[in-house]
Amino acid sequence: MGGGKRPGPKAACKIAVDVLMTLGLLFQMGYQFWGDVAHEWAGAGMFLLFLAHHALNRRWYQSLFRGRLTPARIFQLAVDLLLMADMAGLMVSGILLSNHVFAFLDLRGGVSFARLAHMAASHWGLVLMALHLGLHWGMVTGLAAKAFRLRHPSPGRRLALSALGAGIAAYGLTVFVRRDLPTYMLVRTQFAFLDFSEPVPLFYLDYLAMMGAFIFLAHSLSKWLGRAAQRRAVRQKDVRA
Repeated sequence: MGGGKRPGPKAACKIAVDVLMTLGLLFQMGYQFWGDVAHEWAGAGMFLLFLAHHALNRRWYQSLFRGRLTPARIFQLAVDLLLMADMAGLMVSGILLSNHVFAFLDLRGGVSFARLAHMAASHWGLVLMALHLGLHWGMVTGLAAKAFRLRHPSPGRRLALSALGAGIAAYGLTVFVRRDLPTYMLVRTQFAFLDFSEPVPLFYLDYLAMMGAFIFLAHSLSKWLGRAAQRRAVRQKDVRA
């Protein structure tokens, strides 16, 4: 049988917005290939997607302080709030640096700080968005299965997919170190190294692998925290009994 009913219009819209935001951020990381104008217009598009994402998920704010704060929920809230702050900083610094799309605002001053903030926020955004996706990976795959009517994988396929995910994660972490992302994230340099001669497919495969690494880590940690919470609940139930 297939993966069940297809997602409704709102769920489909959420998926589309999240996919476009992820692809947009990946596109933005390849600034050296596309130039200033394309970078700014893509950034303006991401700003609109950011607003749409929060409008579609406004119920999240209503449930923000409800329920018990388990370790898994604390981790998820921390990632979500940090990502929201990072995206806001990325948009503001991008507007301050704009020479095309937002040039009509005629904003001056603070350019040096905005450039450093933009460089750090873009690399933090890549990591935080991947962590965010990893924490919601079960929902993402569930919606994808419904949308494309995919069958539930057999135990053998699940094992193969887990091994593939671990392999991508291992490679992605080596790329994370090799491309020196911690240096940009911690603002240990004032300039980003841009290789204009690098093949475009290789660049994006590396960045996809990095995202895959943090998706895998967040998803694995989320499952571990969930199982730990279940074991703790069982022990408490046995003690009360």
